[in-house]
Amino acid sequence: MGATNEPQSQETEVKTPRQGIVPNIISGLATGLFSIPEGMAYAQLAGVNPVYGLYSGIVATIASSLSTGTVLMISTLTSAIALATASVLQSANIQDNQMPQALFTITFLVGAIMFLLGILRLGSIVNFVSNAVMTGFVAGASLLIILGQEHHLTGYSPSGANQWQKTIDWLQNISQWDWTTVGVSVAVIIFMVGLKRVRPLEKFAPIIVLVIATVVVKFLNIQTELVGDIATIPNSLPAFMLPDFSLIPQLALGASSVALVALAQGAGISTAVPNPDGSKASASRDFVGEGLGNLAGSFFQSMGTGGSLSRTGISVGAGANGRWGGVFAGLWLGLIVLLFGSTAELVPLAVIGGMLTVVGVELIMARVPSARLVLRTGATGPLVAMALTFFSALFIPLQYTIFLGALLSVLLYVVASANKLRLQEAVRLDDGGWEMRDAPTELKPHQVTVLVVQGLDFFAEVPVLDDQMPSPRGVVGAVVILVARDMQTLTSTGIKWLERYAKELQNNGSLFILADINPPVLHALRASGVLATIGEENVFPATTRVLAAEEMAWEAAQEWLQNR
Repeated sequence: MGATNEPQSQETEVKTPRQGIVPNIISGLATGLFSIPEGMAYAQLAGVNPVYGLYSGIVATIASSLSTGTVLMISTLTSAIALATASVLQSANIQDNQMPQALFTITFLVGAIMFLLGILRLGSIVNFVSNAVMTGFVAGASLLIILGQEHHLTGYSPSGANQWQKTIDWLQNISQWDWTTVGVSVAVIIFMVGLKRVRPLEKFAPIIVLVIATVVVKFLNIQTELVGDIATIPNSLPAFMLPDFSLIPQLALGASSVALVALAQGAGISTAVPNPDGSKASASRDFVGEGLGNLAGSFFQSMGTGGSLSRTGISVGAGANGRWGGVFAGLWLGLIVLLFGSTAELVPLAVIGGMLTVVGVELIMARVPSARLVLRTGATGPLVAMALTFFSALFIPLQYTIFLGALLSVLLYVVASANKLRLQEAVRLDDGGWEMRDAPTELKPHQVTVLVVQGLDFFAEVPVLDDQMPSPRGVVGAVVILVARDMQTLTSTGIKWLERYAKELQNNGSLFILADINPPVLHALRASGVLATIGEENVFPATTRVLAAEEMAWEAAQEWLQNR
């Protein structure tokens, strides 16, 4: 599954990093500056004070940078995390008097879930969220980002029970738009798109747009709503503040969805940005590091955070060569907030709205290749999963969408697992070799039938195998050799089927032999008692020698037929 962070217009170039601490100091400054516009904008997506977006890049980023397995990863607030957080706060019916502690409680829970999954070595859990599902989820969430900027772009706050009703109301009341705000937002969009086409300035377009647009609005005294009109941003570092632990039952389910979104986003960073020393990053170690970042940040007014591909790309591109790149990113951002934090109150909301609109469009465009890939595969399941996830993101709370997506991914996996089962007949040739053919539908009496099964991993494949196996009913004196070297585990469903098939053969005076059986499967057969039913002498364990078990099983079958 690919990462789904904020858009990055070009792939991160992997090059030999410069040594020493200075490159990390420089890259930290670049990343810290970049975190100012994105942090404020994403906090606005969640409908909370922009200062919490800034604070999310300080303590949480420093703590995670010191502990993730991917040493260059920058863990911070992202657009998808912000949207999921907003959905959790709304669905949990959090009141104004419960804020901002409820926000930090979500961060704490996200950290605890990430940390627990990492400790349990469940880093592979994100592999169960398919590319099709994440494509639909990100595209839907990105469209919500764009639609959610109606007030910031036009100065008019639409009303409605959901985003679509608000959009309709917004379009029906164009006469109430503030055209000064519209002019500022359109100018910001054009300016930002233009800067992103200038290669040297592309990565730093958000901070350049933020600074220049804010200065122009202030200098020309343009009357438009500012950040200071809705929030106070002090010149201070985040103070220690306890989450409200009494809200844990109310927020736990939603927080788990935020954690899943964050972990899925960060999953591809280790591949895109490998460790400088060549060591392989562990996904579970990344979970632990991201979890520790959230746990620490929750006590210092941070929103939920996770691996950010865009911020990591900025850091690496600016020269980071290790963990200290992320540490200095947090330190620089803290220093900037301490010295100039209140200046952020001068930022026009139209600037943030314009920037987020560009981000939303870029996110959608970045998923177009993945959507095309899903379409070109021609597989109905992934296509349906992508469409369902996309439309559900638009109409139901976002935290339920990610759960729906995860469920769809698991269903796709189960269906694919069942369909990958393959049963073939191995026919012994006159020269002693073997030829693979389609499995027969019937057994022949007084003859040996060698069947090779592949893809029998879980319980879901057993009914499929049962349908493909030739029926033993009414066949006398037949021998069935089932070769199962591909099988590494055996479920209780598989054990019950093996016992039933073996008994059917035995009741008809036939024989069932298992060949090339791996030790874990043999142990399961012995522990369940089925080995006694089949007969220890009729089970031939796997060996290091190719086809040795098959040859022994064939000889035993021929001897059995001769003795009859």
